[in-house]
Formats: sequence, C-alpha cells, structure tokens
Amino acid sequence: MTILQVHRSRESARLRELDDDWIMPFAFWCELCGFSESTGRRLRRNGKGPVFTRISDRRIGVTVRNHRVWEAARAIAEAAPDVA
Repeated sequence: MTILQVHRSRESARLRELDDDWIMPFAFWCELCGFSESTGRRLRRNGKGPVFTRISDRRIGVTVRNHRVWEAARAIAEAAPDVA
C-alpha cells in the first residue's frame, strides 16, 4: 500500500478524526459530506461552505476544526413551526 492509499483510507481517517488541525483534501471533504465535488465547488463559490485552506497553488482543503464549525452552524436547532 502506498502512502497516498494509506492517507486516503477510511481507517487512516478514523485515526485522525480527533486531529482538528488535519487538512482534509477537497475531494475527501466532499466524500465525507456525502456530496459531489461540483456541489462542494458551488458551496465554496457561493460562500456557503466552511473556511478553506490553501494546500498549494492548485489545491485546497478543509481543516477538521473548520468542518466541525461549519457543520454546527448548519444544524437545525428545532423543528420549524407548522404553517396553518
């Protein structure tokens, strides 16, 4: 198994799940959220995604901490009131 395969493996991700400073590559973040990369790009373009971190000139990612903050902000606190 190559280092890249280990990095992308789910087991490796579970071992890092508490590391808030780990930068998830963009494609991995999209997979974690359960949506396509095009949806992730749309969220980023519209300013509705988490804070992104530039990994290199051509790559971006999301820290685990920023993902958790973004998820918490999207949580629905209570049920919507019934409309009569």
